[in-house]
Amino acid sequence: MTHTPDPFELFAIGYARHSGRSAQENFIGGDFHESASDLAYYVWLARRGDRVFLIDTGFGPDAAKSRGRELFQTPARQLAGFGVDPAKIDDVILTHLHYDHAGTLGDFPRARFHVQDAEAAYATGRCMCHDVLRGPFDVEDVVSYIRHLYAGRVVFHDGTAELADGLTLHRVGGHSAGLQVVRVFTKRGWVVLASDASHLYANMRTNTPFPLVYSVAEMLEGYRTVAALADSADHIIPGHDPLVMEWYPRVTGEGAGGVYRLDVPPKGSG
Repeated sequence: MTHTPDPFELFAIGYARHSGRSAQENFIGGDFHESASDLAYYVWLARRGDRVFLIDTGFGPDAAKSRGRELFQTPARQLAGFGVDPAKIDDVILTHLHYDHAGTLGDFPRARFHVQDAEAAYATGRCMCHDVLRGPFDVEDVVSYIRHLYAGRVVFHDGTAELADGLTLHRVGGHSAGLQVVRVFTKRGWVVLASDASHLYANMRTNTPFPLVYSVAEMLEGYRTVAALADSADHIIPGHDPLVMEWYPRVTGEGAGGVYRLDVPPKGSG
């Protein structure tokens, strides 16, 4: 008999955006004369009873100012408005250590941070000698990560790991050397939070990688891995697509950003 886990509730929390992008910024080979999709910035929350997993921690005002992003509200404040106390979250999964996924670690004072061995080695190793590779990292975020490591609050994974029945981590690399995606069982089946394995639906659907990439080969193979892990294409949630906020129902929040339910079918299709 096939085991069916108890389902998690699953949410996307939109907290920032970057507008005025060109196709060249979103796709390898894109035309810089052509306009392209904004990037939306999310963190994600999986919840089952009293067990909560936060996926990524976003960035704060300093990063928004220095990188020209529009910050609606920090992820911690968004969570608090949704009734989730950031100070009581025990498990935070960091899909990778780029500034927009692993900032504001201090807003989660009792959390364990789950990272891939390969990502930790990448963010603190010889590849950071190169401007183009270290550009999406923020040195203060990496220092904060190291402080939490020395405080005994980092949990390392190498490849695939099960954190709970119905929630697993899978290293795909590509965009960053140790990028991991999160597979979550919900009432509509297995959903994959792809994070930056595919920034937009169109990256994966057209097999056209996002230009900020550590390994193009791993990114392309990552598309296949994500597709195999999800129950269907409609069960894949890309990391930065504004369409997520159009296709999934808003739970709370007004204006830009807000909290969106991912454990129901989308009204559109990528």
